[in-house]
Amino acid sequence: MATGRTHRPATRSRGIPEATVARLPLYLRALTALSERSVPTVSSEELAAAAGVNSAKLRKDFSYLGSYGTRGVGYDVEYLVYQISRELGLTQDWPVVIVGIGNLGAALANYGGFASRGFRVAALIDADPAMAGKPVAGIPVQHTDDLEKIISDNGVSIGVIATPAGAAQQVCDRLVAAGVTSILNFAPTVLSVPDGVDVRKVDLSIELQILAFHEQRKAGEESAEGGPLPAAASRGAAADDSADQGPDGDVPAVMPA
Repeated sequence: MATGRTHRPATRSRGIPEATVARLPLYLRALTALSERSVPTVSSEELAAAAGVNSAKLRKDFSYLGSYGTRGVGYDVEYLVYQISRELGLTQDWPVVIVGIGNLGAALANYGGFASRGFRVAALIDADPAMAGKPVAGIPVQHTDDLEKIISDNGVSIGVIATPAGAAQQVCDRLVAAGVTSILNFAPTVLSVPDGVDVRKVDLSIELQILAFHEQRKAGEESAEGGPLPAAASRGAAADDSADQGPDGDVPAVMPA
């Protein structure tokens, strides 16, 4: 079984590297903000700064789209918005189902950014019978027993998993069997999927752990320079000193997902 393998014949046929594809949404977000301010053109330097990349990388990325800008003028903002939206497949409607309507699933259902970016929440699905029929973000929750029919009736190819970790793989298997070929996974677990199915994982606990690593490193650098330890680092040092007090005094090495 493959884990999160990618299958993107459209971008491969055009020869667009995966790293470029990953940056296109950043450019689109920056361009959309410019468009909302009625800015007609933008230089590569300005757009690169807004997207958080360097201008040489931006120009290289845009060359894969066949867009080179005009010397002394820059890039046409509206045209680039259309061009990148088309490349990302956002010029069509994408029905999406969200499975797992707990706190996170409900928050995702209420997120207003989906519709403005070409994604329509077609259905909300949960295993709890008590949730069936309850409206969340104006959409009635449906039971997982009807998952396959919901996928078929709505022509869904993108699924969002916001279930507990223990249920995620089973939900994933059912989504894939029903015809879903792209999955956004918020569950704190790695999903196994067959070739031809894309999985993107969003794990907030991992991101926080990475930030904690950088905070610890910065604290160590300050300590080495003779500066005061931040409060968080001081607490960490105190926890280390009491680590031999037994399980009740231990600080977990990994944040629970």
